[in-house]
Amino acid sequence: MAAEGGGFPGPAAGPPLPRVLCDIPELLSAGGDAPAGALWKLAEPGRQLDANVVRIPAAGRVDTHTEPDLDVLLLVLDGAAVLVGSDGEHPLRAGVLTWLPHGSTRGVVAGPEGVTYLTVHRRRPGMRIQPPDAADRLRPGGA
Repeated sequence: MAAEGGGFPGPAAGPPLPRVLCDIPELLSAGGDAPAGALWKLAEPGRQLDANVVRIPAAGRVDTHTEPDLDVLLLVLDGAAVLVGSDGEHPLRAGVLTWLPHGSTRGVVAGPEGVTYLTVHRRRPGMRIQPPDAADRLRPGGA
């Protein structure tokens, strides 16, 4: 579902305004027929956060990995899953809010009905193409 009212107004129009971004019940109305992957993402220009609504089908998974840089909030919206951490497995169901601190190892395994969840974290800076010698400036003694 797209943002209501378009993007943020420019500087001449005044400060950005709060607005409704997504109707979760409407988004979830497809149920098990929803495609796997991101159903919605925060895409407004000038934002400081990233957010996604993700659908994992029954028995699907996000492989166990370690996120070195970002804390993530994960809120289960529909269905159930198991959070796999270095300290074991933690059941997740609709309404459960989980903090995934940076540096933690985590994976998600969807339950028999699948799972839909919201993630929110600080926005990563975009990758930029640099000239071939740019890395030399980062090395000790570099230009």
